Amino acid sequence: MSIGHLLAQAAPSLGETLIQMTPMLMIFAIFYFIWFVPIRKKQKAHDQFLDELKKGDRVVTNGGLYGEVTKVEGAVVILRLGPDNVRIRISKQAIAGREVAPAEKGTTT
Repeated sequence: MSIGHLLAQAAPSLGETLIQMTPMLMIFAIFYFIWFVPIRKKQKAHDQFLDELKKGDRVVTNGGLYGEVTKVEGAVVILRLGPDNVRIRISKQAIAGREVAPAEKGTTT
C-alpha cells in the first residue's frame, strides 16, 4: 500500500466534515444569539436615546456627573450641574443614560 492510498482512505468526505462541524456551528449560533443580539439591541436603544435628547432632560454621564440638558448642539451637549448654574460642554457619547429618581431606584432596608 502506498502513502497516497492511505491518505485517500483517511480523508473524510464533505458530508462527514459538515456533520463533524455541526456542533461547533450550533454553539456559535447559540453564542451569537445569547451574546451579540442583546448587545446590539441595547446599543440601538442608547443611540435612539441620544438622538432624542432635549432641553430639560436629566441625565448622568459616563463619569458619574448628574445634570440637566440645557442645549443640544449636534454631537455636543451643554449640561447644567447643580444649583450653582455651572454649565459644561460634553460629547453626546459621554452620556450614559437618564437620571433615575430615588423613588424609581427601589429602596432596600
